[in-house]
Amino acid sequence: MHGQAPNGIITDQDRAMQNAIEIIFPNMRHRWCLWHILKKLSEMFGNRRHKNSILSSVHGLVYDTQSPLEFEEKWHTKLVHYERQEHGWLTGLYNDRRCWVPCYLKNLFWAGMSTTQRSESINAFFDGYVHSKASLKQFVEQYERALRSKVEKEFQADFKSFSQMVPCATRYDMEKQFQLVYTISKFKEFRQEFTGKVYCEILSVTDSYFDFTYEVRKDIISNEGMKKQIFTVSFRRENCEFECNCHLFEFRGIICKHAISVLIRNDVVLISKRYILKRWRRDVNRPYMRFPIKHDDFVSSAEQVRDQQLCNTFTKLADVIAHDEQQCRRIMD
Repeated sequence: MHGQAPNGIITDQDRAMQNAIEIIFPNMRHRWCLWHILKKLSEMFGNRRHKNSILSSVHGLVYDTQSPLEFEEKWHTKLVHYERQEHGWLTGLYNDRRCWVPCYLKNLFWAGMSTTQRSESINAFFDGYVHSKASLKQFVEQYERALRSKVEKEFQADFKSFSQMVPCATRYDMEKQFQLVYTISKFKEFRQEFTGKVYCEILSVTDSYFDFTYEVRKDIISNEGMKKQIFTVSFRRENCEFECNCHLFEFRGIICKHAISVLIRNDVVLISKRYILKRWRRDVNRPYMRFPIKHDDFVSSAEQVRDQQLCNTFTKLADVIAHDEQQCRRIMD
């Protein structure tokens, strides 16, 4: 990682781990796994009266509140209602709300992740290659095979993205724009938001000096019935910049249905490139794919350090000129 710390990390609710992260990565955003929090909540109220009602209320608080102020007001109201003001664990959970409640974290990029479950897929990664009684030597050998298999699957996924095209759901040029550049899985996510605009209705618009503010109502239909939510979308016509208070784009890197409704209302044909994330593109450049599968030696001597620095520098140079045959020959000469 060339000494660069990650922007964020998701762990379970562990105080020792939290303290260590604060020391080693003081500027990194740390969040707790939401799945573990809600699981503990269910266990905490396992035999209590009103358990189902309490859990349903907390789930609504966690997933439906749009702002920290709204969450704090409703949290205190629920505690009073269920007479849980003096509950120590809930008090601690509330004090650490900035570590796990989505409305405090959704304005940062997490690639759509709020739990550690995806990181635990490393277990599935070794399925069929390693068993509980494998020796260290067998593990190393099987690790190489598992990694090679993963690289091959990536190549197959790349080929599929370039050779196949998922159909658009509409005839809007905006949807076609994302169909042409995104991978199959990411375009499907965008298409789901695009078609989801049918559940949205613009209620009002306020014209300020710099931008327009739209109030968008979304119908949420579930087995329990229908409920409505109100979202606010700010839109600057001169440069086609927008921001929704759901912060789906900031959190997941996919434009939300509320913003899409506003863009179509304003006759926006194509979206600015700043809303097309490089990481989701089918033609994204992944330098690590060029390296053979190998184990890195421990760097200790001054000569090894210089060698590593040279390799890193030339790798960056190769990334810049690899597409240009003439420049490649000039550099090689």
